[in-house]
Amino acid sequence: MIVVLLAVGITVGVFTLINRVTPLKDLGEGCKITTPEGTLDLDIEQAKVAAVIAAVAARRKLPERAVVIAYATAIQESKLENLTHGDRDSVGAFQQRPSQGWGTPKQLVDPVYASGKFFAALEKVKNYQKLPLHEAAQLVQRSADGSAYAQHEGDGKILAAAFTGRVPKAVQCWFPTPTGKTPQPATEKAERRLARALGPDSTLTVSSRRRGWLVAGWSVAHAKEFGLSRVRYDGQSWTPATGEEGWKADTRASAKRVDIS
Repeated sequence: MIVVLLAVGITVGVFTLINRVTPLKDLGEGCKITTPEGTLDLDIEQAKVAAVIAAVAARRKLPERAVVIAYATAIQESKLENLTHGDRDSVGAFQQRPSQGWGTPKQLVDPVYASGKFFAALEKVKNYQKLPLHEAAQLVQRSADGSAYAQHEGDGKILAAAFTGRVPKAVQCWFPTPTGKTPQPATEKAERRLARALGPDSTLTVSSRRRGWLVAGWSVAHAKEFGLSRVRYDGQSWTPATGEEGWKADTRASAKRVDIS
């Protein structure tokens, strides 16, 4: 379970996770996660992985503690990147190994599948919610140095508070938008991808404010991929052009449905 960059990861730790996005900011692209627990900078690909992890956890009706453990693990293993390589045959955000029965390489570079496998293993850990984070993570990962997961607990809490939807307006991303004729956003494709992570019965119509902000955060993180130019929810609106400034008040934004366009 040790990635090739483990030595660097242990030395640099979350500093790299938080600051790696600086060159992307110069290009006008990045994400910021802001909660009462603190603030983190991510690149868009990291934000997409984080959003998927939270959606899969919600589908399985898992507590926020499980999401914190998953984030701390993925930060240590891959810096929240969906890697196609790693130590020996390890791949994906959790650096799971096909040779250890986690799945095929193709399956494990699918964040929905990889997250589901991680949570399925975590659920088998007795009293995992009460264990120190590094112990719970190690019982899933069987890494050479399980203590390394502990250093990422604080950042895991920030990400979990945001992407589970517990803290509203916590996920903001920004990226350049096309000039000239704007292509049609792939909203139907985005909804299908969301349903794959969150559940087949999932729609943009939400049953609770927390779920609404989970869906809104997922939509913002995936906006560049699907060409979304606006996300509206709960009296707030996000656009990529002003994403760095945060969500803006919008009286047209319903509290019952996340609108993407």
